Amino acid sequence: MGSKALIKWSKNITASQVEQLIRAEKDIQKAILIFNSATAEYANGFKHDLNTFGLIISRLADANQFRLAEQFLNRMKEDKCNFSEDIFLSICRAYGKVHKPLDALRVFQKMKEFQCEPTQKSYITVFAILVGENQLKLAHRFYHHMKEKGIPHSVALLNILIKAFCRSSGTLEAAFRVFKKMPEYGCIPDSYTYGTLISGLCKLGKISEAKELFKEMSAKGCSPTVITYSSLIHGLCLSNSLDEAMDLLAEMRTNGIEPNVVTYSSLMDGLCKGGRSSQAMDLLDKMVSERHSPNRITYSTLIDGLCREEKIWEALEILDRMKLQGCKPDAGLHSKVINGLCGNHKFQEAANLLDEMILSGNSPNRVTRSVHVKMHNIVVQGLCTDNFLDRAFLMYLRMRSQGISTDPETFRLLVFCFCKKGDIFKAARIVNEMVHEGCVPDEVDILVQEQAKLSVAISILDTCPLKKTCWKSSTFQYELLTLVLKL
Repeated sequence: MGSKALIKWSKNITASQVEQLIRAEKDIQKAILIFNSATAEYANGFKHDLNTFGLIISRLADANQFRLAEQFLNRMKEDKCNFSEDIFLSICRAYGKVHKPLDALRVFQKMKEFQCEPTQKSYITVFAILVGENQLKLAHRFYHHMKEKGIPHSVALLNILIKAFCRSSGTLEAAFRVFKKMPEYGCIPDSYTYGTLISGLCKLGKISEAKELFKEMSAKGCSPTVITYSSLIHGLCLSNSLDEAMDLLAEMRTNGIEPNVVTYSSLMDGLCKGGRSSQAMDLLDKMVSERHSPNRITYSTLIDGLCREEKIWEALEILDRMKLQGCKPDAGLHSKVINGLCGNHKFQEAANLLDEMILSGNSPNRVTRSVHVKMHNIVVQGLCTDNFLDRAFLMYLRMRSQGISTDPETFRLLVFCFCKKGDIFKAARIVNEMVHEGCVPDEVDILVQEQAKLSVAISILDTCPLKKTCWKSSTFQYELLTLVLKL
């Protein structure tokens, strides 16, 4: 009833009208309602065709609603509608995007069941998904199946094969054998071919060979792309040839090729690892001025480099810029800055940043819990060392409320500092919680004695006739504690 009420169709409803409405609707559930509402018009002579079915299936696949997408395939079959390979490939590509290559292969194998014969395009698409998801053994068998089916060689197919062989040093020679045989198959290597080989060489540290191939590429009139340049820049950075990498960036601009975020991030990573974080910051400013938005990797690379060089205030500035851009830093990135602040004895600032991180919703979870444990403990220990006990105790309480475990050293410092301050109630509470958690430091006998003495002190205070009048006196507490600890 709801689907019929959604749209009041005219008597002359057409498939193009339905297609237009589905395409315009952003909400996938409403798009399904539009489709089903049109289906209800079958009695009036309307019928869904290849285009309307293809569109709704593609929309469902893009929304990761794979079960529904495949159900619509069956509905097409029931309606005796014609099929095209593009409908199946839209589902295959969507499975590839969510790293489900076996499902992509399964849908491909269903094509014949629907009387849809796969062409070279379908074989290459599925082969690319298998290689992209590192299913190399399966990809190898699929490639031989393609040959058995008489699928001809093409530049696209051979490029995928080269990409598969470039994944490891053991098969790199095979990649170059395919590369050298390309002319025999009537295929001329293109920019993607060279870029894939250069990237493979760089990842394996073969920078000299990559540079030679880069020269060959230009000599043969095959223009390098931004991906090719970025791969070589990344390789040069890995080999610490930073000045050469910077020169290559300048060459890109001279040749009219605009660097992208990957180019900048690779170069900034190399500069930071080479102890040249100031240059990396200049590069960030250049990147922003050219209207390239830095991503999480860019910021993380720069903050990591600045922290390694103990440029903590600059790292904080970059962290703030990251937040202003709407790019939320994760616990790991906060941890780098907090560790840097603690390393410079800026424990109050570290505590402020940790509070800010928690308030922003970056709470511990299964993945980040160990990072939170390390951050909280180091900050509490630092606050104790600098005698910010109230702040340390509040953070300790938050740790307990969020299930963040307390290190033995943190327990020890809290107990020691509160005993020294004369706050025996807090000290006794922490000791009791410490023992309750089964945390027994190395100085077992000393701490057990301290716990016993603290218990005595509290017991004396509880039975003291002057408790109500003298308990508020810190001098009284301290003197009593001193007396008891001498027992």
